[in-house]
Amino acid sequence: MQYRNLGKTGIKVSPYALGTMMFGSVGNPDHEAAISIIHQALDAGINFIDTADFYSQGESERIVGKALQGRREHAVLTTKAHLPMGNDPNQQGNSRRWLTQALDDSLQRLQTDYIDVYMVHRPSPDTDIEETLSALTDFMRAGKIRAIGTSTFPASQIVEAQWVAERRNLARVRVEQPSYSILNRSIEREVLPVCEQYGMGVMVWSPLHMGMLTGRVRRDQQTDSQRAPHFPHFYGNEQKLDAVEQLAALAQEAGVSLTHLAMAFAIAHPAVTAANLGPRTQAQFDDLLAGASFQLSDELLDRIDAIVAPGTDVGPLHASYEAPALNDAQLRRRPTSERNAA
Repeated sequence: MQYRNLGKTGIKVSPYALGTMMFGSVGNPDHEAAISIIHQALDAGINFIDTADFYSQGESERIVGKALQGRREHAVLTTKAHLPMGNDPNQQGNSRRWLTQALDDSLQRLQTDYIDVYMVHRPSPDTDIEETLSALTDFMRAGKIRAIGTSTFPASQIVEAQWVAERRNLARVRVEQPSYSILNRSIEREVLPVCEQYGMGVMVWSPLHMGMLTGRVRRDQQTDSQRAPHFPHFYGNEQKLDAVEQLAALAQEAGVSLTHLAMAFAIAHPAVTAANLGPRTQAQFDDLLAGASFQLSDELLDRIDAIVAPGTDVGPLHASYEAPALNDAQLRRRPTSERNAA
């Protein structure tokens, strides 16, 4: 395994990280099977393990905690907080109040004394970033976390966090975790250059674009993707299906599976430190691991660029962050009284 620098943290990580979102009731409820996959990943040299409190409402963290008993020192462990963990309105978000509780809960579930990278899972427009960074800095000083990360933050908010940290003498954000795949390349415009500028590590999620880049979702073919019927607008997007057909043909010509082509693409960008593997089953993990040594040539990268242009999204992921004003019309319209007065 060729390890990479996680930004300027000094931490060395594998170019593939093991994402554990599918471990637990949402994906694979068999704890022993999930633990076996984690152990196999560690044995193969994958030392980057990613989870979150929200994954199966803490069950994923408990699985990871059991798997790392006796092997904790060999894993670079990340977890996240922000998404709802209960019905109470204060059991979510990026406030000091919630993050303090969320971190203690995660440490207990993970059966560890510290988190290597503690991530804010999404932005919180209603919370001052200084409030969040101040809490995270205190966690570092207490020895509970080693580095601060964010997930799916726009470039503007990454820059703001860096500036606030400098002005207020707070710990800097060292890692960003955005979505990135051949079909979802918009972070190449601003997010990745900003991360490079500030010396941040980047661990990307959904490099297979929610399964569309596995070859299981194809035009006019039966699919074994369990999620496809539930997201018709996502999996039935004509532009995506056209791109997948072209990419599948390119992979066949190159003598590799579409899955391996897509994973190799995700870690080819110089700003990307690692890409998340998100297996649900042993067979999926075995297949992903089998392609770990495959690298894309410049010719293949050029041909991928011709199918999906750099810096563009064929279609965004439904789980990506959107500014609140894009979903709430009242946030992008002046009050009627003001408009009438004008």
